[in-house]
Amino acid sequence: MINRFDRYIFFRMLKITLFILLLLIFIFIVIDFSEKSDDFTDQGATVEQIFEQYYLNYVPEMTRLVIPVAVFIACLILTGQMSDRFEIVALKAAGVSLYRLLIPYLVFAFIAAALISYLDGFVIPHTNAKRLEFEHEYLKKNNQQVDRDNIYRQESPNTLVRVNYYDAQDTMGYQIDIYKFQGDSIMSTLHARRMKWLQKKQQWQLVDAEVQHYNNRGFKKIELGTQDTTLNIYPRDMARTTSDIYQLTYPEAHNYIQSIKRSGAGGLSLPEIQFYGRLTYPFSIIVVTFIGFAIASVRRRGGKGVHIAVGLTISFLYLAFMKIIEPFGSSGEINPLFAASLPHLFFFVTGIVLLITAKK
Repeated sequence: MINRFDRYIFFRMLKITLFILLLLIFIFIVIDFSEKSDDFTDQGATVEQIFEQYYLNYVPEMTRLVIPVAVFIACLILTGQMSDRFEIVALKAAGVSLYRLLIPYLVFAFIAAALISYLDGFVIPHTNAKRLEFEHEYLKKNNQQVDRDNIYRQESPNTLVRVNYYDAQDTMGYQIDIYKFQGDSIMSTLHARRMKWLQKKQQWQLVDAEVQHYNNRGFKKIELGTQDTTLNIYPRDMARTTSDIYQLTYPEAHNYIQSIKRSGAGGLSLPEIQFYGRLTYPFSIIVVTFIGFAIASVRRRGGKGVHIAVGLTISFLYLAFMKIIEPFGSSGEINPLFAASLPHLFFFVTGIVLLITAKK
């Protein structure tokens, strides 16, 4: 009997979650389209392009964002129905503990979290990149480039690169200086008027370059003209944006952060908290399952209306907590990993407390 109950809970959670998920995505698309349709059409985008290139690539990201809410509401609805019908009371009278009743919910939550983690790690970044490219083309949306002028990068322990201005769209740097050190002394300086990234060669091309080598007797200047060179710096190191992390798979995002550390660039806390936020976000599905089950397993006056009202309040507080603490992590005032994990840990403990204090 209990195995049949487990299957019933699992598939009911699946059906209700999918229904709510589709409903939320539909509502989001309708609202978003009503706000942006004029902007799209003014820039020449057709309806077919809008839905195929923009919203079709937006659906995976929307799914990731609203899946915790869908699971939470599904848990409240299903458990609330069982509580109102005294099914939970009957199962507890038969010797089934409240903790045992939670198992099929947790199985569903863990599977959903694993699926979303995989999608976010290896599928959604590619669709995000296509969506953001469409936004940049048709909405003329600012890509929020972090670095643009007077850029310094640590190419190696003994080499410093300075770029006066960098054009991310053309992958072109202007007025470049490369300093090589030995201890506290400058061994050479290289100046180039331009630096262009050669995609096929995966190299930089220096234009109108000259180098000065220093020694105890002075320096020697050598005209280099135009030549290709290999630097341990890539275009992504030069033109970071606030949305970079969301366009990279988990391994790519990790390498991206390591690349920033290696290059000596500032503003490391922002991509770190974005990356850790992505890693910890699927855990919220498990957290809201604990909270939803603990709230809805106890019959209350007002029925499902009270459950949904309490659920929406907790969802708002959960989201507000994440948004409030995120700036502290991105500014470096709080460790980014701790800032990304704290809301989930806090509400996980809240869910455990609610479950323990619920009537057994």
